[in-house]
Amino acid sequence: MDDSTKRLLQRLIKRIPAQMLRTTLDKWGRLTGDQQKSMDFTQSKWALTEKMLAVCEENELTIKHLTELEMISIIDNPNKGMWYAFQLMDPQDDANSVELTQFKEQFKSHLRELVIHVSVKIKKDTDDAVWIRIAWGDTFSRPNHLKPTYVVHYLQSPYVFVTSLTSKQKPLLSQALVLSTRYQAIKDANLSGRKLTAIRDLLMRKYQQVFPTKYPSPLPENNQTISNPHIEEEQAEPAANRLQMACEAFGGGTLPQLQSAVYKLETKFRDNSNKTMTEREEPFRCVVKFASTNLLESLRHCASAGIASTPVTPLLSCIPQKGRNYFVITDNGPGPSSQMRQPQN
Repeated sequence: MDDSTKRLLQRLIKRIPAQMLRTTLDKWGRLTGDQQKSMDFTQSKWALTEKMLAVCEENELTIKHLTELEMISIIDNPNKGMWYAFQLMDPQDDANSVELTQFKEQFKSHLRELVIHVSVKIKKDTDDAVWIRIAWGDTFSRPNHLKPTYVVHYLQSPYVFVTSLTSKQKPLLSQALVLSTRYQAIKDANLSGRKLTAIRDLLMRKYQQVFPTKYPSPLPENNQTISNPHIEEEQAEPAANRLQMACEAFGGGTLPQLQSAVYKLETKFRDNSNKTMTEREEPFRCVVKFASTNLLESLRHCASAGIASTPVTPLLSCIPQKGRNYFVITDNGPGPSSQMRQPQN
């Protein structure tokens, strides 16, 4: 086992949560029954790493086997790092007929035409998601398995989710995806987050959507402290209306756990008391960021509780309606960014 393989194994054992390590190794299936029983999962990560190094040496496991282990751990625990959403554009007539085997063959073939040294592993998950692991190299270096890119694509859909992609690698991946999925272009969906399931559910509308109704249902009874029935009746209708409008704007039930929304302002400064700024020809630029452990839930609560006004401003309701959390605000209103965002290296 060479040094790069050892470093990959050490990093894997360190990253896999202790409570998931036994299950992950079971799914991997590269250890014998006796070797699995000899693993003491109550030991420190350092001791477990040393034990795994010895076992892998004994079984003559290679970098190929360790990438299998990494893919299992990433698929089971994808909420690490920043995920970016992209949308394929202009499908060809046969785009919906592309099946897994065809996609795998064409993707690998197209990417290897663009990059001499590249390692690609593709695995289909139980929810029909196609997971792709790419270790990039170049003309003079072998693939770097310590810094792979992960791609998740749902066949027969135009959506792609990517993490750990550099600006240099982006056009290469884009071209391979477009050719292998039978589309003609790909664009930034202006949606990103640390929870893959959240941005997937938001973009693919996998949450309860609430539509306008002329007769909103009253709120369910909570621990009411008001004893006067006339006051209760008077307050119930406005509260029900606020809840209805909040759910129409952000959704009902459990919402995708989106953690942030960013608004980049490029507008004319308006303040009669500050002529210096008002008279500037250049637009006023700043960035506003909303952050929460569950942003959509927080915004829905603010609207339904009367903390925020209803109907909800389109600047906020467009997050779920457009499936985006990055906006550029100009004097013409919110719109797509003029420049495609580049994921961080």
